[in-house]
Amino acid sequence: MRPIRLEMSAFGSYAGRTVIDFSNISGGLFLVTGDTGAGKTTIFDAITYALYDRTSGGRRDGNMMRSQYAKEGADTYVEYTFSYQDQVFQIRRNPEYLRAGKRRGKDGEVRMVREAAKVELIMPDGQVFRGKKRETDQKIIEIMGLTAEQFTQTAMIAQGDFLKLLLAESRERKKIFSRIFQTEVCSRVQEELKKRA
Repeated sequence: MRPIRLEMSAFGSYAGRTVIDFSNISGGLFLVTGDTGAGKTTIFDAITYALYDRTSGGRRDGNMMRSQYAKEGADTYVEYTFSYQDQVFQIRRNPEYLRAGKRRGKDGEVRMVREAAKVELIMPDGQVFRGKKRETDQKIIEIMGLTAEQFTQTAMIAQGDFLKLLLAESRERKKIFSRIFQTEVCSRVQEELKKRA
């Protein structure tokens, strides 16, 4: 998967509409840097949320991702465009959230309206995938060939795990990689082969 464009609106630490254009970056490796609190993790959360309806660390679901700094009437959504196997896909997903309604109540107060969670998948031919949310989520998994857990273990290493990895002794690194890539089964097979030899 190669990111092309990411648009976030009132999502996480981004109060307004923010667009990241990955298409101008050559190579295939991206480095996201910045000060603590600058919104780096939110970028990864947005990509994972668009694909899998959850955040990159798995600790928060999409309903928790509406920006606390968003204006009352702002729409909360993530739109992610990516290429996979030379085909371009676009996903637009929004969590369930409360926003200011367009009409006021009889007393003149702003009425809050519940926006339902939605997902839309645009296929390479430009057609919107026809299916309910669950079917669309399943189609995205089918396209990616990875579940959310597999994606976060291989495509994104959580910030805390990376720091542990940098500071760990080699035996500890082995444990961390084993957990990230779920290679415990391979270790057990290796041990069994040693016993038989």
